[in-house]
This record gives sequence, C-alpha cells and structure tokens, in this order.
Amino acid sequence: MAISEAIILMAHKLGLKVIAEGVETKAQLDLLTAAGCDFVQGYYFSKPLPANEFEALLIQYQ
Repeated sequence: MAISEAIILMAHKLGLKVIAEGVETKAQLDLLTAAGCDFVQGYYFSKPLPANEFEALLIQYQ
C-alpha cells in the first residue's frame, strides 16, 4: 500500500489523474479511495464485456 500511496501522490503532484486496475474487492476499493486514487477498474465492478453489453451497462447507469 505504501507504494500505491506514493505513486498516487507523485501523480497528483505532477497534475495527473490515477487509474487503478485490477480492483477485485471492496477492501481494495476502500484503500485506494482513501489514498486519493481518482479512478478504478476491475472485476469488482464488472467482468470484461463485449462492446454491445458494455454499452447496455453504461445506458443502465445514466
């Protein structure tokens, strides 16, 4: 976690946004959120989807 926090802080100091990949659990999400991570993706939210299923998922959350 120390490495993740350092990377997030360094990116923010450089004016960059941070995307964490491979988030699989609520605990990982909570740690990354607390560390200031801007965006996350991974199986916690959805398995990989074909384009048409992804589009339907996006429409569902609008």
